[in-house]
Amino acid sequence: MKTRKTLLSLAGTAACLALAACGADGPGTQAGAARSTSQYGSLSFEPCTLANSAAGQTVQAQCTTFEVPEDASRPDGRRIGLKLAWLRATEEGAAQDDPVFFLAGGPGQSAIEVWPQLDPAFAEVRKQRHVILVDQRGTGGSNPLECDRGPLATLQGDEAAVTGAIAALARQCADAVAGRADPRFYTTTDAVADLEAVRQALGAERIDLVGGSYGTRVAQQYAARHPAHVRSIVLDGVAPNDLVVGGEFATTFEDALELQAAQCRALPACAARFPQDPRAQLKLLVERLGQAPVEVEYRDPGSGESLTGRVDASTVTGLAFMFSYMPQTAALLPLVLDEAAQGRYAPLKSLSELMGRSTGSQMASGMQWSVICAEDADRHDEAAAAAQDTLLGPQVARMFFAACEAWPHGAAPEGFTAPLRSDVPVLLLSGELDPVTPPRYAERVLQGLPNGRHLVVRGQGHGTLSLGCMPRLLGQFMESADATSLDAQCLADMSYVPPFTSFNGWEP
Repeated sequence: MKTRKTLLSLAGTAACLALAACGADGPGTQAGAARSTSQYGSLSFEPCTLANSAAGQTVQAQCTTFEVPEDASRPDGRRIGLKLAWLRATEEGAAQDDPVFFLAGGPGQSAIEVWPQLDPAFAEVRKQRHVILVDQRGTGGSNPLECDRGPLATLQGDEAAVTGAIAALARQCADAVAGRADPRFYTTTDAVADLEAVRQALGAERIDLVGGSYGTRVAQQYAARHPAHVRSIVLDGVAPNDLVVGGEFATTFEDALELQAAQCRALPACAARFPQDPRAQLKLLVERLGQAPVEVEYRDPGSGESLTGRVDASTVTGLAFMFSYMPQTAALLPLVLDEAAQGRYAPLKSLSELMGRSTGSQMASGMQWSVICAEDADRHDEAAAAAQDTLLGPQVARMFFAACEAWPHGAAPEGFTAPLRSDVPVLLLSGELDPVTPPRYAERVLQGLPNGRHLVVRGQGHGTLSLGCMPRLLGQFMESADATSLDAQCLADMSYVPPFTSFNGWEP
């Protein structure tokens, strides 16, 4: 689950005979077709390049478009195209029959767009398995439901004005997409039906699922509905089926903040440099800027140009929340807060702009609303949230669900929130300091998985697939489909990132 800049974002992816027709070794070049066209099951793919503009990375793949009915109850009605990418096994002669489906986070993230950053983490997996990427309907190249949230970034006013503006944007966006999409049919349940249709078209009897963050919800829902077709599951940053996405951000953030503070207290140099409790310091800043926002001159993080901008309470809380995702950025938080407490807001503003730009274009807002408004909003306990004394407060969830009054949405089916109970081998992964899907979430899910194993990576945040020896463990698990036999001792080498004591870094 990702966020956007400021509180607006806090509120800031055929039968077996079809395969046999391609030869005993699995998918390959289509007989009689141009050499560049490849066949996997009943689907024809063409060469393509997957690019991630933010990271400047590219990966060569095969791509196609697969049509499905938008409304499953009306198969003769409007159809939408799902963008698919196929990454061949690098040792293709040894490729196994069960491909790996990677399920992206969000809700609203494109699996294909995010893949170049993750490809190195799957180096071992890809030796013997093909990887299939499906841009979930409403994201990336699959009839995206994108809404321009730009005007909200500079919006001024109280909470009522902001939530009203979000609802107005949702209404305007719904009107804009009405000619090509019905947002009611862009839920997790619809995505699960799409995945099953893709599996059948590929002719794969069983598949392996790797879900990250919100993608763990999709993986669990697919496994519950199609258990006979799942060989193994990896859940990274686990969201239980009954989790209200967005409803617990305020509390999980504070838990992560306390863990980071404990890390600082255990290091003499850090404790001496930052004697104040970071929560108390953050609370003081939020109160001060809530009463009197300030105009500050700062350097544009891209061009270095001198600019003037506004710093308010949401600038502080938004940056703190985004920083907490990764230990590398969380290490800057004590220093940035200390600078701001001394009235020096320029570093905070520059970093806020930088983080906002790096995350602001990664999510399809409309698809996110289709999911959370159908599956989460009606389960949010507003009274319980209001009763808690948190830094982010109940307004975070209010912002998160503010679009639901205007955005057309469906409803979750009966039993949607029931915990997954399965004998399938499952590897669950958590970062110890994760501010949105803490390890305790994975422990809840593990209770229904007798062949599951939960690994917690010390000192790390949200998303662990690329860390340390995890790519090797991921490859071993996919080969054996046995989480209990993994030798995960190598994860003990992962260490905390010490908080910066100056902008030059850590000074022991």
